[in-house]
Amino acid sequence: MSSIIGARHPQRVWTLVLSLLAASIGSAAMAQTPEPFASTRPTARIEYWQQRLNEIEARLSDPASLAPIRLVFLGDSITDFWTMAENPWFPGTTGGRAVWTGTFGGADSAYLALNMGISGDRTEHVLQRILPKGEGGLGELDRPDLDPEVIVLLIGINNSWAAEDPAVSSIFEGVRAVVEAVHARKPRAVIVLQSLLPTNETDRNENVVKPVNAALAAFASESPQTAYVRYLDLYPTFLTPDGQQNRAFFMDAVHPDEDGYRAWRDRLVPFLDDLRQ
Repeated sequence: MSSIIGARHPQRVWTLVLSLLAASIGSAAMAQTPEPFASTRPTARIEYWQQRLNEIEARLSDPASLAPIRLVFLGDSITDFWTMAENPWFPGTTGGRAVWTGTFGGADSAYLALNMGISGDRTEHVLQRILPKGEGGLGELDRPDLDPEVIVLLIGINNSWAAEDPAVSSIFEGVRAVVEAVHARKPRAVIVLQSLLPTNETDRNENVVKPVNAALAAFASESPQTAYVRYLDLYPTFLTPDGQQNRAFFMDAVHPDEDGYRAWRDRLVPFLDDLRQ
């Protein structure tokens, strides 16, 4: 019967064959079509800092994971990027994740750390995060389960942009306020107050970074801070012999790369060991 139909209506047969062939090719093409671009999918806007804040809050809501923590790192993106692998904003550059995992990830329980750095934070933002919830803050240091021996602090460089006048006094006072707030929440912890790192701007280094570091060093050497603050001067570690920022240790003008975090780790760990003696 089919042969008779084909003989009588050859044009219909070829039309049907071509239609089936087109449908088959179309289905195969659709099966091979890649996923739509992210630009085509409705997505709520979540900034990087919000994502980090959510991650920290989730970690703080798990008491079992907090008790073993011996170190808390607090600060801005320079602290945050200890846990970054490839930098999504600067392709080809890598943060400190490998160094962090190998040293502070738990292989040695004495150095198990919680990273509470958030990119973009200024001193006032850190203050708001650690202010008790009853006073309108986020209460990030309020958990009794979180009882670190040491809180490693580096904050202030972001206050050198859109700075209050005078910048040095503003930054110093902001850092001092953070130190006092941290001590009030965790009075048993030693605070390792770290210097600001050099930027790639000579004027900023000379007129802001160095004077702030000098003020922080003096602050740490005065009573009552001497009972709970230890100052770690990282600035020279990140310089070339001629006193400029060592670009081999940075993935941009401000943030260390993996080698920079390794150099930082190599200064910090012996410093922590001395504290424990």
